[in-house]
Amino acid sequence: MTPLSQHSAEVLAIEALSWLVGNDDLLPVFLGSSGAGEGDLRQRARDPDFLASVLDFLLMDDAWIAAFCDTANYTYDLPLRARAALPGGAEVNWT
Repeated sequence: MTPLSQHSAEVLAIEALSWLVGNDDLLPVFLGSSGAGEGDLRQRARDPDFLASVLDFLLMDDAWIAAFCDTANYTYDLPLRARAALPGGAEVNWT
């Protein structure tokens, strides 16, 4: 798996956030689970920690990842690769 730069990961996460904002069914679920308000969406759109939470949310459900990736024409592994490049995204080694 080729790592992404943090900048590329942030761009993808902003695209994911834009996709979420346009999804009337999923946006309230994200807001409820993240504790973010609608005002936070614009104010924190460049905050790497907030962008990481966007990807964390999408990564909770394969159907959400598939819908986003299909819309953006991305491979299904790209959000996970982007998440790894953002704060707190290093893979955990349990050995």
